[in-house]
Amino acid sequence: MITFEIGGRRVKPENIADALEAAILEAIAGQIREKIGSIRDPQTGEFPTIVMRGESLDDLSMHVEGSPALIEAVRARMEDDEMLEEQIDTGDTAVPRVFLSYTHENMALARDVAQTLQSNGVDTWWDQWCINAGDSLRQKIDEGLGECTHFLVLLTPESIKKPWVNQEMDAGLVRRLNSKCRFLPIRYQLPASELPPLLSGMLAPEIGSDGDISQLIADIHGLTRKPAMGPKPESATLSDETETGYSLAANAVAKLFVQQSKHGRFADPQIGAEDIAEQTGLSLEDTQDALFELSTFIKDTIIHVMVKGALFAEFDRYWMDWDTRDDALRLAADIMNDEGFPSDCGEIAERYGWDARRLNPVATYLHERDLIMDYKVMGNGNFDMMRIVGKEGPLRRFVKSRRQQA
Repeated sequence: MITFEIGGRRVKPENIADALEAAILEAIAGQIREKIGSIRDPQTGEFPTIVMRGESLDDLSMHVEGSPALIEAVRARMEDDEMLEEQIDTGDTAVPRVFLSYTHENMALARDVAQTLQSNGVDTWWDQWCINAGDSLRQKIDEGLGECTHFLVLLTPESIKKPWVNQEMDAGLVRRLNSKCRFLPIRYQLPASELPPLLSGMLAPEIGSDGDISQLIADIHGLTRKPAMGPKPESATLSDETETGYSLAANAVAKLFVQQSKHGRFADPQIGAEDIAEQTGLSLEDTQDALFELSTFIKDTIIHVMVKGALFAEFDRYWMDWDTRDDALRLAADIMNDEGFPSDCGEIAERYGWDARRLNPVATYLHERDLIMDYKVMGNGNFDMMRIVGKEGPLRRFVKSRRQQA
């Protein structure tokens, strides 16, 4: 009888492909943790924390956590490494910044557009605001282009003939090709058939004389306005509550799972996409887009959407009465400092006065960062792990680095 072993584990022939991919993922994650985890801030001695997510090579992603100074040190060290495509989490949510390109023959319309954007949460670069007497025109325009997240050009029968506008469009298209900004053309009294060749395959919505750009603002903020939902979706109120770094629709979906979960673990709860849409007030299309945005936290099935424990580790702090990051640091420090600290999850929960709903995301948080042993088991009551046992070196560096940040 022929037997197969991968990484010292016996594998059934029909499971070889999955086992090989899992072994490759594990090897890649180990190499990345070793390479980045050894980078240290020379001033504070802080080490970075690495989070690896994904169940296949197609959705593998990496997040690096640490102080801003350490994040910059990691970027500086890894910028020439083609193997890594890092997604570095600094905890900040960027405000959309628009560079407005137009011709002065359309000054009145450009002013209306700029003021509407600015009054709706979009930081707008408009030359009448951003260039003062004595300033270098080229320098100021380069600064505006270099900092924008969205390049907005007002296309009119007058502007498409202006060399200056075309030069700015060239710069905006280059930034778009380098994935540094979105290119947003809007038309005024210009037929789509007269668009420049480079823009002919790009959606360029037309605005009327009233300068209504409400749909454009919704697109910039990641919202889709649906008539049945009214001009302001219910989920938009989340922008006043929290800044997660995700879209408002994704926030609404994440909040639903966080508040309905009983134990903060995988597949708790299971909700269909249509039910999610109904409970959040989102359209089904926006719900599906939000689930795609949250795909690293979700295992989607044909009937139900099942979340992973990582969703609660990431989002509990926004809508629950605790911060999983603080809980994880407290638990890690106690494990390191107290030789008699219990490893059984039930005993840990009892010591802290927590229930499984609070402890499970903490265990997931530490496990994602490769700081504890994998003791996940089935049939362990409400707890996701049977016990929590730290990896001494990584756990010690985690505690030391996080306390230095505080």
